[in-house]
Amino acid sequence: MNLTISGHHLEVTPALREYVLTKLDRVTRHFDQVVDINVLLSVEKLKEKERRQKAEVTLHVKGKDIFVENAHEDLYAAIDQLMDKLDRQVVRHKDRVNDHHHVAAKRISPTPV
Repeated sequence: MNLTISGHHLEVTPALREYVLTKLDRVTRHFDQVVDINVLLSVEKLKEKERRQKAEVTLHVKGKDIFVENAHEDLYAAIDQLMDKLDRQVVRHKDRVNDHHHVAAKRISPTPV
């Protein structure tokens, strides 16, 4: 699994990197067929104050790319909400990949004795 954490108009500190890694563990626990993860943390200078901090994740799994973004006034809160959204989408993708349309076993009717 390739992981890229980058910052746009901010420096990615070791604390931010560790926080993102601990949050990503929850996602990779549900679905282990992740090929590539790109995380972009940014600060929008011209946006309104409450939506200034932005976090984006592009998760490449076999056969699909999952993109999630979230904005908040606090970067850590934006990462929390982002990982919640990503976790829901990964679980939904995992359910779709699993084939739930298997043929049910026929019941054998008991014969009277």
